[in-house]
Amino acid sequence: MANLIFENPDDISRSTSDSPTMHYTVKIKSFSLLAKNSMERYETGEFESGGYNWKLVIYPSGNKDKNVTEHISLYLAIEAADLRPPGWEVHAIFRFFLHDQIRDNYLTIEDTQKEERRFRGIKLEWGYDKVIPLKTFKDARNGYLVDDTCVFGAEVFVSKQRSMDKGECLELIKESITNKFVFRIENYSKLTTDFYDSNSFNVGIYKWKIWLGPNGEGIGLGNYNSLHLALANKSSLSAVSRWFSASSYMHGWDRFISIGSSNLTNMGLLVKDTFVVEAEVTILAVVNTTSSPSLELVSSTSCCYSV
Repeated sequence: MANLIFENPDDISRSTSDSPTMHYTVKIKSFSLLAKNSMERYETGEFESGGYNWKLVIYPSGNKDKNVTEHISLYLAIEAADLRPPGWEVHAIFRFFLHDQIRDNYLTIEDTQKEERRFRGIKLEWGYDKVIPLKTFKDARNGYLVDDTCVFGAEVFVSKQRSMDKGECLELIKESITNKFVFRIENYSKLTTDFYDSNSFNVGIYKWKIWLGPNGEGIGLGNYNSLHLALANKSSLSAVSRWFSASSYMHGWDRFISIGSSNLTNMGLLVKDTFVVEAEVTILAVVNTTSSPSLELVSSTSCCYSV
């Protein structure tokens, strides 16, 4: 057996084991063809351990995203679909194995402190950038690559699992969603109800309404028209406050424009006793929360008034 030379970071421990317990092994034949065919990354099939699905991720010439060369990089990845609901995380302790085919034992690679790793939505993979130098791996005297064939293995123990109580992910939409809607109020001078709302209209996955208070509300009561944009299906949102949420589902102006048919007529906003409001809603982002499917943010809202 040749002298084994490793770059030994503080967090990696290497030892030899005769018959370890392995949850999964992968045998690679014609290993050299991976690099020859520019296969920089190989993901194995899934295997189950601790109630979750896992796979090995092998970089036969090193993980170039980590600026690693002349080494094999090896990682353990959890199946993203297993991390449900959002915010779920799995804590696991794992070790890797490399079969010495000459002496029929295994090089064991694991964390020096045997610390558990947290697998979650933002960190699906854990492992080691420099498991073994390619020079050491390819030296036939070491037994790891024999007849261009090698065997990797993994052992995974789930120590605990939990869900974060609260959390969210903000996703900006590359192509913003925009829609316009016209609300026509006829016989404006004869309105008697405190407020009027339009039919609902869709922007994104939610329904919206235009809300008009001809006699005002709040600080505009009795002197101004009040105008607001409101979510029609507010119950589908979480209580997390953003621009629009279940607890803050309507935004606009209590003092939008002074009350009085003559004032609106002089401004050209009331023609034949008809008042027309056009709302344009643009959705630029979505917030996914741990407690409800999604909350859409309206970051740009404009209202136009015409006849």
